[in-house]
Amino acid sequence: MSYKLFILFVATFMITNAQQKTGISHKKAKPKLIVGIVVDQMRYDYLTRFYNQYGEGGFKKLIKKGFSFNNHHFNYVPTTTAPGHASIYTGTTPRFHGIIGNSWYDKVQKQKVYCVADIDISPIGTGSSDGKMSPSKLKVTTIADQNRLHTQMKGKSISIAIKERGAVLSGGHTANAAYWFRGKNQGSWISSSYYMNKLPKWVIKFNESNIIDSYYEKWNTLQDINSYLESGSDNTAFERGFKSKDEATFPYDLSILKEFNGLYDIIRQTPFGNSLTVDFALEAIKKEKLGKDIFTDFLMISFSSTDYIGHNFGVNSKEIEDTYIRLDKDLERLINHLDSFIGKKEYTLFLTSDHGANHVSDFLTSNKIPAGYFKEATVHLGLKHHIKTFYSKDSIIENISNNQVFLNHTIIKNNSLNPEKIEKEIANYLLNTKGILEVYTRSQLERSNFQSGMGSKIKNGFHPERSGDVCYVLNPSLVAYSKTGSTHGSGYSYDTHVPLLFYGKGIKLGKTYKKTAVSDIAPTIATLLGIGFPSGTTGTTLKQVID
Repeated sequence: MSYKLFILFVATFMITNAQQKTGISHKKAKPKLIVGIVVDQMRYDYLTRFYNQYGEGGFKKLIKKGFSFNNHHFNYVPTTTAPGHASIYTGTTPRFHGIIGNSWYDKVQKQKVYCVADIDISPIGTGSSDGKMSPSKLKVTTIADQNRLHTQMKGKSISIAIKERGAVLSGGHTANAAYWFRGKNQGSWISSSYYMNKLPKWVIKFNESNIIDSYYEKWNTLQDINSYLESGSDNTAFERGFKSKDEATFPYDLSILKEFNGLYDIIRQTPFGNSLTVDFALEAIKKEKLGKDIFTDFLMISFSSTDYIGHNFGVNSKEIEDTYIRLDKDLERLINHLDSFIGKKEYTLFLTSDHGANHVSDFLTSNKIPAGYFKEATVHLGLKHHIKTFYSKDSIIENISNNQVFLNHTIIKNNSLNPEKIEKEIANYLLNTKGILEVYTRSQLERSNFQSGMGSKIKNGFHPERSGDVCYVLNPSLVAYSKTGSTHGSGYSYDTHVPLLFYGKGIKLGKTYKKTAVSDIAPTIATLLGIGFPSGTTGTTLKQVID
């Protein structure tokens, strides 16, 4: 070897070695596919409570062969579906991404608006307004958007959920497709003109197959109901059940109940909605050839049926236990397909939830635990009457919704009133109302730098343009909801503490009990891929998970 060749060899070796040490090697292979899974309304303790009921190929596989964050929380209020999905994929909170609820009062339009509704969009695959959806209200990019930008739009993004808000907000602004399920009398996967001019042939074929109708079957427990020791009695006063069935007890014959429960809508309210979601996702992987070229693709899957079932039957029900046992089987089916189609070490998967849920309040009180029901309408009427009387002016309060009070600033200005004093008067009234623990005014939230506690969660969920002027917080386990079924939305641990599991290529084995936040997920995936963070990112990379 000549001296020049020897010097070139040594220099090349040193540069390569330096790149490896600093982590900037451009030859390191990226995952072919990122799979983001959101289980709607999954409390963290569903992993531990039902652990012995799970097989080895689903949740347990992700825990044992991946990395588990056991103290993972939402760091804002409200903990509901739309803000949850938006926060997971944008790496920030409603304060920046703007999705402050599933719906909210629009101060410009003077009406309630839905988080993904878009009147300028046409439905695809249906004639219904259920297809008039887009991510236009989302103010920042998602991690999937960043991947599309990084790959010059060559990396695909496909998003799937029974709920349209789950699909649309996960997919972001640049998704190749977002699909959601229209029940009622149609029973098919649909989309909107934001993404496409017509449904792909494979989607039409799937909709026209017998797969969807095959789920009009009898929902009984997958295993012997007597082995379901991690839940309460099958017959309680804390469950709503289905119309035309006297008791909320197994079995549920969907072929009979469908006529009284929205036809295809009943599928989404059972574990079969999750199974149908996996069926459709497997077809999308295959037909869209996800993970089959040199550019990383994204597949976002949201399991919506868990939320419907929780709202109906409550978190302590036999129905919830059976739902998660069945979901475990569906996860195993998905993982096995990814292993065979993409390759066991060629994809990266994360699983989390958009919020948790509380026990039914009447169930808690029956066990001597403080809980109850908040008479929302009565309190709102009382507050409006108080402010009208106090200022001798009508309509100073324009709207009260989502635990927020919106003032009519036109009336306030025209009458030379002081908005900050009005905020304080409202706050004083609410603080003296039974069931309300804390109150925060716009002036407080704009001036104060809350670093911890409920104040920080309220501020993280407060969007200056879209939120109201006064926000109130109820006592723990006090809800404005029906007396059957569970709900969510608060900043308490039962609503904020959810699972976070990472698995697959580039992921270390392990677990941690260090507290992490929802906004840390997207920057972690961005770091793994070596791409830019979403535009509004406020979270940080979870370094301990990256191999």
